[in-house]
Amino acid sequence: MPTQPRLARDLERLGIAPGDLVMVHASLRAVGPVAGGGDTVMRALLDAVGESGTLAAYVDWEDEGSPFDPAASRAARSHGVLAELLRGWPGARRSLNPGASMAAVGARAEWLCADHPLRYGYGPGSPLAKLVEAGGKVLLLGSSLENVTLLHHAEDVARLAGKRVLRFAQPIVVDGVERRVEIEEFDTEHPVVPDAPDDYFGALVADALAAGLASTGPVGGATAHLFAARPLHEFAVGWMEARWGDVDSGSARSSRE
Repeated sequence: MPTQPRLARDLERLGIAPGDLVMVHASLRAVGPVAGGGDTVMRALLDAVGESGTLAAYVDWEDEGSPFDPAASRAARSHGVLAELLRGWPGARRSLNPGASMAAVGARAEWLCADHPLRYGYGPGSPLAKLVEAGGKVLLLGSSLENVTLLHHAEDVARLAGKRVLRFAQPIVVDGVERRVEIEEFDTEHPVVPDAPDDYFGALVADALAAGLASTGPVGGATAHLFAARPLHEFAVGWMEARWGDVDSGSARSSRE
């Protein structure tokens, strides 16, 4: 049965180093039985990035009819056990945009999660943009290729015509006070453009793997892929624009509608 030191060694062999900023998508079921369960996996990840590193995850939130409270609202169940573990980990920080909410632990957690825009929360100024800016990494730890949240940042900045936009009001709790805010986002529940298939993230990431953009190896019982965030982001923007953009004619738009 894998132990914390063994998992940390697996992560190091994959390419995670002390000081790294790593966004993780994990399936604990794929990792397999581990002495100490999910807590051991978390500690192994934190061991791999070290005290100067940062571990982050997309947590979204479990909307049960209550206002979004970044200090208390649980991570969306669909994001798996590790997302909620990270959200509640000692010293964790969490960003304020409800649906785009990120949580992080470590040296740059406060910076990563601070000042998360409520308008287009996957775009400039978002934790995802900061991940690219900081030269971070994206780890798929036994997780599906479709689960790379960084691709929503590519959707935001790519020059694509006809992006779907959502606008809605959301009650949130800030410093213990409930207030109602206006949220505006490109649609992340469906393909951002009408012509894109529902599962296109998986195809995009498979092409990124084929292009050699990730290191791949075992972590416990899981197959893991580790991407550098900036090359993956740039690949994704080009991939999307090649299929649904019209950059040469000038009809594609990156502006927010």
